Amino acid sequence: MSPIIPQCDHYWLVNAHIPSSLLVGFETTQELAWVDLEIRNGSVTQIVAAGQAHPENIPTIDLKRGLVWCCFVDLHTHLDKGHMWPRTNNPDGTFNSALAQCRDDQQHWQPEDLYRRMEFGLKCSYVHGTGAIRTHLDSLGEQAAISLSVFQALQREWSDRLVLQAAALVPLDLFLTPAGEQLADRLTEVQGLLGGFAQMNPDLDVQLDRVFSLAKERGLDLDFHTDESGNPADVTLRHVAAAAIRHEFSGKIVCGHCCSLAMQPLEEVVKTLELVKQAGIGIVSLPMCNLYLQDRNQLASQHLRQNNQTDRLAYLEQFATHTPRWRGVTLVHELKHFGIPVAFASDNCRDPFYAYGDHDGWEVFTQAVRIAQLDAPYGNWCQSVTQIPADLMGLPTLGRIGVGQPADLILFKARNFNELLARSPHDRIVLRQGKPIDRALPDYAELDDLYAAAK
Repeated sequence: MSPIIPQCDHYWLVNAHIPSSLLVGFETTQELAWVDLEIRNGSVTQIVAAGQAHPENIPTIDLKRGLVWCCFVDLHTHLDKGHMWPRTNNPDGTFNSALAQCRDDQQHWQPEDLYRRMEFGLKCSYVHGTGAIRTHLDSLGEQAAISLSVFQALQREWSDRLVLQAAALVPLDLFLTPAGEQLADRLTEVQGLLGGFAQMNPDLDVQLDRVFSLAKERGLDLDFHTDESGNPADVTLRHVAAAAIRHEFSGKIVCGHCCSLAMQPLEEVVKTLELVKQAGIGIVSLPMCNLYLQDRNQLASQHLRQNNQTDRLAYLEQFATHTPRWRGVTLVHELKHFGIPVAFASDNCRDPFYAYGDHDGWEVFTQAVRIAQLDAPYGNWCQSVTQIPADLMGLPTLGRIGVGQPADLILFKARNFNELLARSPHDRIVLRQGKPIDRALPDYAELDDLYAAAK
């Protein structure tokens, strides 16, 4: 049975395991710290070695060495696209089809539709134990005003439960026009971020220079989609890093995806990583979405053609599908070895870019461990869905556990990483300010009328 958390303002959680990399102000040489925690008035007021708590007439809950985590921080999502799948899916699972399907679906992206699908995603995130979310919002033309208005309403209504940030998602050439400047001003109003999807083209550096200038003028941070492909010639991440150095940019910069880095020769990889390190850029990998999208009927044919294996190529091209040759993720281990901050995030959920997902930080971490082999050893990788994204979002009180921090915690029955990763923790307990929240997930049927109206 799961422990019962008392509905009171003062109690102890004893016999807990906390990943040492999530603890602030508690020294240990062990991967998991074995501790007791005092919770008072919604905050953590003491952390002591297990067995050292001496509560008198204070409720005490024995966690039986169950894991305690801080709340997740989801650095890269697309709430405006979320939960489109029953209405608009992806016929072949490719990136190009996802783009086309989303463009077609935008005819439905009016305030009520956006609000309800985005709020559905927030409800899922909150129930699973997320404390902060950054969402990219498609912001071309009239859609910018609609989406940012809905975002601002949700940001206000959820301010007591979730920290919400918005980043623009547009082609970078927009910022060379008056509409780009207007978008930058609108993002300033919602304390958002400038950004977009960088694409290799002769004007890329000019486009980046304009984006960096607009951001510096308004004191905005930056968040880019870079190199979401298996094409080794895609090096927009390197261009972003060079622009940051050129502009002596002091704000925070996050680049997402960076998939093509894994397909490039070593010498090219090192050139990029050295610039990224110098520029102070954080990288967010989206393992589930990129596993889904990348290498769909593309790289195998390319490899066989380059190696003149025409007989195998002819055989392969008889079929509509093939087994993917790579996992789609960027070089997270190499990035980390260079001292570059690496985060993982959920990205898309139930839309043409990713058919699955539930805005769950535990699933993101679990899949990242499996896909990117983060278990040799686990080390401090749990920071990749907690402290590191919190720092990249400028949220120093989130993503860690320490005295004086809010008691926003997740209690798992699992006693170690292997147990946590092996079985779904459907019975986890989420505490917000020391109180357990209702963990009932929203029903998919809540959105049925939206899909029916579109037919």
